[in-house]
Amino acid sequence: MDVDFVCAFADRPPGRLTRRDVARALLAVPSGVALVALPDLRRALLAAGNPLSRAFWDSAKATLGSIEAGVATVGDVQRWLESTGTEPILMTPGYFVWPEEDERGPVAAEMHRRLVAHLEERVAAGAIDPDALAGGDPEARAAYEELQERWLATALPDGRTPEQAVNDEQDEELFAAWDEEEAFALAELRRILGDLPRRPEPPAAELDAAGARLRELLAEPGYPANVLRACAGLDDRPMPRDDRELWLTVAAGVAGPIADLPESGDELVEFADLERRLSEEDLTLANLCAIQHADWLAAVTALARLGPGVLASPERIARLIAESEDIESEEQDEEELEATEGFFASVVPLWACLGIVDAGGVLTPLGWWGLPEALERAWTPAE
Repeated sequence: MDVDFVCAFADRPPGRLTRRDVARALLAVPSGVALVALPDLRRALLAAGNPLSRAFWDSAKATLGSIEAGVATVGDVQRWLESTGTEPILMTPGYFVWPEEDERGPVAAEMHRRLVAHLEERVAAGAIDPDALAGGDPEARAAYEELQERWLATALPDGRTPEQAVNDEQDEELFAAWDEEEAFALAELRRILGDLPRRPEPPAAELDAAGARLRELLAEPGYPANVLRACAGLDDRPMPRDDRELWLTVAAGVAGPIADLPESGDELVEFADLERRLSEEDLTLANLCAIQHADWLAAVTALARLGPGVLASPERIARLIAESEDIESEEQDEEELEATEGFFASVVPLWACLGIVDAGGVLTPLGWWGLPEALERAWTPAE
């Protein structure tokens, strides 16, 4: 490693290299190699008229030495890199987090470059003191953090706010990945069901009765009616008039919740209290949203194969998922099984409200027919 390596790594001539450029290049090679190269690198930059500072070189030697000794943490190394004065803080005090370098989309990469350029301007203007940062000065660090948070929240000439632009891009990527996973799960569900005998649809009288019971339940206050309404999105739209349609809408909502619980002033006050325990409603919705597509697929296809009369308790469902050949998964330990069981402990009571399982947690003929239908509906994109 030499100055030519650093220049190629940073795509800058020796006279324009920053502390960040040198630090990133040093971290790109084994720590032992970087330590050996430090003296020659320092002399080369001094000869190029860009000596940096003694504080930087001392901090580089100390950090690389800690890495070589195996005592430096990831946080220690990140903090040192940030102390160069032009490295964006990985997580700001306001909890904005930059994506990892190899995971940044075009917008995040652009905004990161813009912030680096802004910080270089502030260092040149004397508004940032890298030596104070390298020395661990708390006031310098606080000012450095505040400067970055202000930049992130300030609109650019084109009207974009950097923080919001990065967050929007990450949301789009997350939604796209979710849609792709859901489309794959839907295709697998249809493939598996296509290989199974057709399940008979319940008699109309049975569906009408289930629909009537469901309408009565949904009119009640509190749990579980409020959760079922939220899952089906019925707080913001009227109930379907057809009982079959209503039943499938609510059953699909359990597998793919459409909305959250409506908020009231009292609920907002309670939410601000971090010491409070989650209500049954909040815990139920959190568990429903935590269940992965693969787990829903494994559970529902297993029940479709086994048919009415099979036990569909949370414990049994967790085992069915762990033993499923319909999904690719590593062998689960007891802790993972308990987590899956805990998620479905919120599902089974809702299934009981719909008549999918009986009071003993046994799959009913209605559930045998309706669960796969509801899951397919939950994963089918709205037209």
